[in-house]
Amino acid sequence: MLRLRSLSSSPCTRRAISRLYATTVSHSQNNYDVCVVGGGHAGCEAAAGAARTGARTVLLTQKLDTIGELSCNPSIGGVGKGTLVREVDALDGIMGRVADKAGIQFHILNRSKGAAGPRAQIDRKLYKTHMQEALHNYPSLDIRAGSVFDLLFDHSDPDRWGKIRGVKLGEKNHPRIKTMSLT
Repeated sequence: MLRLRSLSSSPCTRRAISRLYATTVSHSQNNYDVCVVGGGHAGCEAAAGAARTGARTVLLTQKLDTIGELSCNPSIGGVGKGTLVREVDALDGIMGRVADKAGIQFHILNRSKGAAGPRAQIDRKLYKTHMQEALHNYPSLDIRAGSVFDLLFDHSDPDRWGKIRGVKLGEKNHPRIKTMSLT
C-alpha cells in the first residue's frame, strides 16, 4: 500500500507531499504496462496504439459514455489537422477509420490554391458510438471509469528521483503501471 506522511491538511500541500514521499505500490491484479488518462482524440489513439503493440493497457476516463466525444465543431481533417490525421492513419490509427464510418460530408479544401486538404464533417453521435465500439473490442485494452487523484512513484533507486509505479483512483484502488500518458 501507499505510505504517506501527513504533514498538512491543505489539499495542495498534501498532493505535493504525497508525490515527495510516495513509495511502492503493493502487487495486485491491476497490473498494466501502459495507463492512458483521458478518452478524447489523443487518449483514444494512445490507448489503441499501446494495445496494438501488445502492451496490457488501461484507458482511464471520468465518464465511460464520453469516450470519443467530439467538440462542437465535428470535423476531421482540413489543411492542418488533415496532415495529422493522415500520419495517425499511416500508423494504423483508428481516428480515420471511425471518421469514415461517421462522415456525413466529405470535401477538399483550398483546391484552387495548390495543396488541398481533405475534410470530413462528422455525425457526433455516430463517431462516439463507433469509437467506443472500436475501443471496447480492442485486445489488451481495458477501459475504466475513474478520476486519477495522484501518481504513485517508486523511490528505491538512489540515482533517480523516482519511477512511476501506479495511479491512485480512490482509497483502495491503485492500479500498478509501468508507463503513463496524460492526454
